[in-house]
Amino acid sequence: MVNFAFLDSGVGGLPYMQYLRNISPDSACVYVADTKNFPYGEKSEKEIIENACSCAQKIIQKWNPEAIVVACNTISVTALEEMRRRFPDTPFIGTVPAIKPAAQLSKTRKIGLLATNATVNHPYTKRLISDFASDCTIVSRGDPELISFIEHRFNSATEQERLDACVPAIDFFKEKKCDVIVLACTHFLNMPEYFQKAAGENIKVIDSREGVVKHSLEVVKKVCCKNETSRLYVTGFTESNDTTSYKNLCIKFGLEFGGILD
Repeated sequence: MVNFAFLDSGVGGLPYMQYLRNISPDSACVYVADTKNFPYGEKSEKEIIENACSCAQKIIQKWNPEAIVVACNTISVTALEEMRRRFPDTPFIGTVPAIKPAAQLSKTRKIGLLATNATVNHPYTKRLISDFASDCTIVSRGDPELISFIEHRFNSATEQERLDACVPAIDFFKEKKCDVIVLACTHFLNMPEYFQKAAGENIKVIDSREGVVKHSLEVVKKVCCKNETSRLYVTGFTESNDTTSYKNLCIKFGLEFGGILD
C-alpha cells in the first residue's frame, strides 16, 4: 500500500518527500523522477502535459496511491488541471509559487521569484501575482543553469561550489531591492540554507514546502504503513546520473532505489 506518490521532472523535489516523512514517518511513499524528459522548464506546454500525464498514469497503474503530490512547480502550474481531468479518482496536490506568503512578508513590496522559465511565464503564475500581490513589484528570474547544477552536480559539489552557484541569482534580486525571494522550483529546496546565507539577514528566502505537506496530510488523513520502505524511481539515466549516483542519493534521504519505472 502506498499513501503518497511524488511526481517530479527530476530528483530536485526530494526534500518535499523528506519533509513529509519527517512529520509523518509512518507514511509509505514512492518518488518518481521523470529524468528521461528533464528539464521540463524548457519544454512546451503540450510536452509538459503529456510527459506528466504519462508518468501519472504509470504511477496509478503500478501503485494506485491515495494521493499524488506533484513536487514540481512547472508541472503543477502547467499540467495539474489536465491530470485531475484525466484521472478523477486520484487526488493530486500541487506545488505552486509561494506568492501569497511573500506578499504578506514583504515590506519593500518588491518580491523576487526564482523558478523555471516555464513557471515564470505561465498564466497561472501571473494570476497568483494578480490575486495575492497586486500591490507588489515581482522581479522574476528563470534559471535553467542553476536547476541543472542542482540536478546533476549538487550532491558531489563542495560547500563553496553550492554557495557560489546561487550567488548570481541572489545578487540579481539584491540589485532590484527585493526583501523576499520565493524559491519557486522544487530543485531549489535542496539548498535553501545556501540561498539564505548568500541573501543575508535583510532578505527572507521562502518556499511552499510547509503548506504543501500540511495539505497532503489533510487529504490522506490516515497512514498505517510503518513497515513499508519508501523508494525512488527514475525514467532513465543521464551522462551525469547513473545507478550508483541514484543509490548514493537514496542513502542520503533514507530510501531504496527502485530503478527505472517502465
